[in-house]
Amino acid sequence: MDRTTGCESNCSKLLIKAADISEALLPTLSRQDIRDLFPGPEHFLRRKATWKLFHKEQEVQQAASPNQENGSNGRGLATVQVNPCVSETPRPSNPTPPQPDVQEILDPPRTCSYPTLNMLFILTVMDELRCILDRSNPDFISDLKTSWESFYGKAQFYGVFKKLLGPSTTQDKVTRSIAMMKALPEMFPSPVAPPKNLGHASEAMVHILEPTENPNTYLQRRPVFSPVLIICDSSCMLAIGSTPVITFPKENIDTAVLYLLAYYYTFHLTYPKCIATLLSVLQSEVQQDAIHDSYATSSYKKALSEWKKFIGE
Repeated sequence: MDRTTGCESNCSKLLIKAADISEALLPTLSRQDIRDLFPGPEHFLRRKATWKLFHKEQEVQQAASPNQENGSNGRGLATVQVNPCVSETPRPSNPTPPQPDVQEILDPPRTCSYPTLNMLFILTVMDELRCILDRSNPDFISDLKTSWESFYGKAQFYGVFKKLLGPSTTQDKVTRSIAMMKALPEMFPSPVAPPKNLGHASEAMVHILEPTENPNTYLQRRPVFSPVLIICDSSCMLAIGSTPVITFPKENIDTAVLYLLAYYYTFHLTYPKCIATLLSVLQSEVQQDAIHDSYATSSYKKALSEWKKFIGE
């Protein structure tokens, strides 16, 4: 097995372990079953995403058989419109659908009629962010990505100006994104140094996995409890504390910062002190969520003033 395959396999195994769910139960879960299996607020997004996976499959089944009566999709399951901001609890009357393989759910073929479970987690947490910041805006996620792209473009010049980044003309998207994430904490520095065994402040948000490094071992030894992006050869894994949450293709790394910010909001996590200034700047400049004066630190005010001066605002 090459390192790329091994890395992706480790990510999948860690996710299955974190969920603590058996293969036999996966295709028969109702909302209440999922709540019983994943109790507590820390599994809220996992419950929603898992239900949406099967609900989407029900919609596909119903579309294939539109003449069935009583709102049934042929499996004894009523088709229910789920509001992402409201919890509902439909129950199956005859839970006997075919049982898919766990690996197919975590990493289904590209021809599958629904997105991967990992992508559903991403879509769910981004929608939760919309509910928190701008519930009435159906274009919130698109607007957020546009805001990040604008900030990213200006930050490239800012990083060169501060001698933290080199010219990006010869770099691919992945290389540029990694360089940006490593430089951002120095562009908007916090006065508090990172823990000694963490190393650079950027390690609080991104870590490149070494060839002989095990992601589970790294997470267990990590000294800060915060969302972190772990980069493998061809994929990325986002974890909170020592718990893996999602994996996604490496080519999507340019939006990984938005995923990190979304998890801070969704789980009401405190910014690590060593990158608090950076995250506060991203909160106000990218997410357009103003920092209240009582929470605006002197380092944030200084960093924001220098940034505004550089971009001419």
